[in-house]
Amino acid sequence: MSSSAYEVRFTRRAEKDVKKLTPQLRRKLYDILTEVIAPDPFQGKKLVGDLAGSYSYRLTYKDRIVYSIDAKSRVIYIERAATHYGE
Repeated sequence: MSSSAYEVRFTRRAEKDVKKLTPQLRRKLYDILTEVIAPDPFQGKKLVGDLAGSYSYRLTYKDRIVYSIDAKSRVIYIERAATHYGE
């Protein structure tokens, strides 16, 4: 990652989500975080409603990475790393 990339931190909930992912999806998550979200966190879809202020990026057809951005500190907080459908 370049020095201009944001730091990525996981919430406890997101850490639990990651533990449930297959090794393949963990690799995909890592690649998305390092190649897409950390360099430019505003690439995700801005969320509304209960998740207003957060962003979403597709991990699989049903799974999303939900995160918030602290632009001042240049930190991205991963809030969820699994589905938010049907929960």
